[in-house]
Amino acid sequence: MSGKVTLHSIVMAGRISALIDISRINLQVHSSDRTAALEEVSRQLEDHPEVTNFDAFYAELLAREELDTTYLGNAIAMPHARTKHVNKIVMAIGRSDQGVSFSDSDEDVKLMFVLGTTKSNPTDYLMCVSSLVKILNKPENLTALMTAKTPEEFSQAITTAEEKLLSPA
Repeated sequence: MSGKVTLHSIVMAGRISALIDISRINLQVHSSDRTAALEEVSRQLEDHPEVTNFDAFYAELLAREELDTTYLGNAIAMPHARTKHVNKIVMAIGRSDQGVSFSDSDEDVKLMFVLGTTKSNPTDYLMCVSSLVKILNKPENLTALMTAKTPEEFSQAITTAEEKLLSPA
């Protein structure tokens, strides 16, 4: 096997579907305040086996958010922390019908992807973010995620979008 890096190998390493656990998808975030909503979504990672110290991870997540907003546009935010308090990349997802007020944005956030990643391996994190952004940039994918009725449907929408991303044109 050659050491050649291809688009396919890059995308495979950054698979979002591999990070999704339906027990860590909250489709009814109740908080409309940014900090309260971040806590509501990130708490889904509290018992994650790859999170070694949730309180410290959460503190770093909030500190990162204070540096600069993680609002991406299109009612999407990607709060994240590079931390020693996770063993590998972890993700929790939150969706809010009423929206969450994030600083520096004119529109409320409806989808939050909370990520924790190790300090030692930013490449996997960057590949995951890249894949996620490619998925979220397609209006049909965003619609599928916003209308999914269950965490299973949400997960399937991500998987389907990822498969389309991977398939040759």
